[in-house]
Amino acid sequence: MTLYFLVKYLHVLGAIVILGTGTGIAFFMLMAHRSGDAAFIARTAATVVVADMIFTLTAVLLQPVSGGLLMMLSATSPTEHWLLTSLALYAVAGMFWVPVIFMQMEMRDLAQAAVEKGHALPPRYFALFRRWFLFGIPGFGSVMTILWLMIAKPF
Repeated sequence: MTLYFLVKYLHVLGAIVILGTGTGIAFFMLMAHRSGDAAFIARTAATVVVADMIFTLTAVLLQPVSGGLLMMLSATSPTEHWLLTSLALYAVAGMFWVPVIFMQMEMRDLAQAAVEKGHALPPRYFALFRRWFLFGIPGFGSVMTILWLMIAKPF
């Protein structure tokens, strides 16, 4: 196996981790939210925060490294339009993902406080959930588009 294919494999694996973790987190948070059970929401959100830090953050930090290496190894010009578009979308995804981390932490804390006090989930939780869900659309959509651009290199 050449260095290029090893780096390409790691780059594709990173994309899979980002998409897979994002999909899994969205599914489990949505299911917990739909239950209306503050304890279940608190436990799920706590797990989601850990998963985002271990898996998503690691992949997000390594993608530019492996992508840069792929550019060098393949002599890809940094001015290729598909690449510039991918980098812009990566920035968009990051602008939506970083706030989501803090939303997840706050939703976790609000749900845990509701459990400890024996109260219902506060309105702030529901507002955060709506924002969290909406932020996922451009964030996840950007990542899906980047994946297509990496494969198709249409322009």
